[in-house]
Amino acid sequence: MIIRRAFDICVNKQHIFKSVVSSPHSTLSPFNLGGDGGAILKSLSTNVYENLAVEDWIHDNVDLQGKNILFLWRNSSAVVIGRHQNPWQECNLKLMRQHGIQLARRRSGGGTVYHDMGNINMTFFTTKKKYDRMKNLNMITKSLNKLRPQMDVRPTERLDLLLNGHFKVSGTAAKLGRTNAYHHCTLLCNSDRAVLSSVLKSPCQGLKSNATPSVPSPVKNLLEEDPTLDCGIIMDSIVTEYTTQYGLDHHIILIEPKDEATLPGISKMTQDLQTWEWVFGKTPKFSVSTSFKLGYKLSSAMVTLNIDVKNGIIDSCNIKLPQHWLPSEMSEHLASHLIGNKFCPSETTRLTSALLRTCPQNEELHHKWNILCENVASVM
Repeated sequence: MIIRRAFDICVNKQHIFKSVVSSPHSTLSPFNLGGDGGAILKSLSTNVYENLAVEDWIHDNVDLQGKNILFLWRNSSAVVIGRHQNPWQECNLKLMRQHGIQLARRRSGGGTVYHDMGNINMTFFTTKKKYDRMKNLNMITKSLNKLRPQMDVRPTERLDLLLNGHFKVSGTAAKLGRTNAYHHCTLLCNSDRAVLSSVLKSPCQGLKSNATPSVPSPVKNLLEEDPTLDCGIIMDSIVTEYTTQYGLDHHIILIEPKDEATLPGISKMTQDLQTWEWVFGKTPKFSVSTSFKLGYKLSSAMVTLNIDVKNGIIDSCNIKLPQHWLPSEMSEHLASHLIGNKFCPSETTRLTSALLRTCPQNEELHHKWNILCENVASVM
C-alpha cells in the first residue's frame, strides 16, 4: 500500500529528521521521514533535473546518522552524464536535440546512462561511514531472485549488475560528501534499447579529452528475459526487500520536487542543474581536430578544423582550406570570431549569421561561406 505523508512543521518530535540547511546562517528545518530506521521515498516527477536536485537536497540537508533512505525515481527520456564527462564524447547531441531528449550532468562520477520510463533509478542514502555499494547491489539481486528465481542477475567487481553473466542491466555511481553519501544505480526494465544505443553513440570525430570515458557494454531489459514483469512489480519487490533488511514498514513517502515548503531551496538547485554552464561548461578541457569535404556546384575543397575548448568556451580555433575555394581572410575571420564563444551550434549559427553581413557582396562567396559555417557548427 502506498501512503502519501505530509511533511509538516507540526509533527511529533519523535518522527522528525532535523536537517541543517547549508547557508551563511544555518537553521534547523524539520523533515519527517517516518521514524528512526529511515524511509522509502518515491518521486512524483519524471523530470531528470528535478529528481537529481532531490538527490542533492537530501545529501546536503538531511542528517543521516542512524538513517537509511531509499529514493525511487523514473525519468522521461534523458541522457545523464557523470560529473567529469564530456557530452560531445559520450552522446549524439544532434539526435537528442532533434528528438527532444534532455541532457543532464549529475554531481556523482561514473559513466553515461540513458533514462526513460522503462528504467528504474534508485538512490541509497547513508552516512559516509556506512556507504556500501555492494551491499545495495546484493539487496537488489536478492529482491529479483525472490521475484523470479530462474533469473540470473549478479553484481560484478565493477559494481554493475549483469544478466546471464553478460548483459548489463544496471550502471552505478556515487557521491561521497564530508559526512553523507549516496549510491545511485539504474535498472533496465523495459527501456527503448534502439534509442539507447543511438543516443549513446557520439558522431564526433577527432576529439581528444582527459574526461572520464564510459565503458560500452551489451545491455538487455529484464522484461526481455521475463515479459510477465513490469516496473511496478520490480519496484515493489525492491521495496519489500529493503524494508525487510532495515526493519521498516512498507509505506512509501511520495515526494513532489517542486515543493519549496518541504524542500527549501530546491527550485534553485533544479535551475542550476539545467544551466549551460553546468551541463556543458563543466566539461574538462578538450580539443577537436577533424577534416571534412565541402562542395559547391562543381567545385570542392577539403577543410581542416582545429579547436580547443575550455569550460565549454572556444579557446582557440584554426580553419584551413584552399585559397581558391574561399579567400583565407574569410575563414580566418570566422575562426577569430569563434574564439570566446560557446562550443554550441545554435550560438555559432547566430554568430555566423551576423558575420555574413560583413562578407563581400558576392553570391558564390555567400553560398560557400554558409556551407563552411554549417559544417563547422555540425561538429558541435
